[in-house]
Amino acid sequence: MKDWEVVADNLKKAGWSVGWVSALDVEGRTIWIVDAHGYGKRFIVRADEILTAFVELQSAIHEFAVSLKVRDLKPKKEPQAGKKGIPVRPVDSLNPQPLPPGRKIQ
Repeated sequence: MKDWEVVADNLKKAGWSVGWVSALDVEGRTIWIVDAHGYGKRFIVRADEILTAFVELQSAIHEFAVSLKVRDLKPKKEPQAGKKGIPVRPVDSLNPQPLPPGRKIQ
């Protein structure tokens, strides 16, 4: 298995749809276009070599994934009742569905 195939296989295993194609540019040089889409995002990379294209694609997806993890790690502020019209209803920690009005957490 070639190095670029390993990268493509890893991306597929991670849930990304991956595709690639070679083409000739206006000067007759071969270029590789690699794309991946999934999780509501799409990445397209162009390079002179197929391995370079896949490594760049993997790097871009990794950056995206890290940015999601960092965003998820930031503490989230609890909405306050009455602020900006946000209704706040209690939630039971064992059952994350909002409790019906009048029911209290035991």
